[in-house]
Amino acid sequence: MSSNNERTFIAIKPDGVQRGLISKILGRFEDRGYKLIGIKLVTPTENLLKQHYAEHVNKPFFPGMLSYMMSGPILATVWEGKDVVKQGRNILGATNPLNSAPGTIRGDFAIDMGRNVCHGSDSVESAEREINLWFKKEEIIDWKLASLSWIYE
Repeated sequence: MSSNNERTFIAIKPDGVQRGLISKILGRFEDRGYKLIGIKLVTPTENLLKQHYAEHVNKPFFPGMLSYMMSGPILATVWEGKDVVKQGRNILGATNPLNSAPGTIRGDFAIDMGRNVCHGSDSVESAEREINLWFKKEEIIDWKLASLSWIYE
């Protein structure tokens, strides 16, 4: 059973920021009932991205992905709520937008895998690692959601 305090890292990539999709994407998570506890607009360094995508550093597509991820600002966010890692991935849709269902962020706003608008943590462990990479402890705000009793039993 998942805790209401599970956290995930969701990043709106440069294409999503440049296309003006920030409010639409944030709204999907808020509409679902998840609580935003960390948010900042950042231009990531090469070092940060190499740590974030450590498993891809030696893959042939990495230089292009690195260049793209450094091409503009990224909106880094942390969300909290029950089963938010898995449900966050469902809200985003499949990594390849052509395999994403309509109604998901990628299904509605993306076509090409190289411009898939968002990143979402794929496990509780990777969420913790990514949150710690992108945010200082004091940048995560612990607050009570007023509508909590209307979202959870």
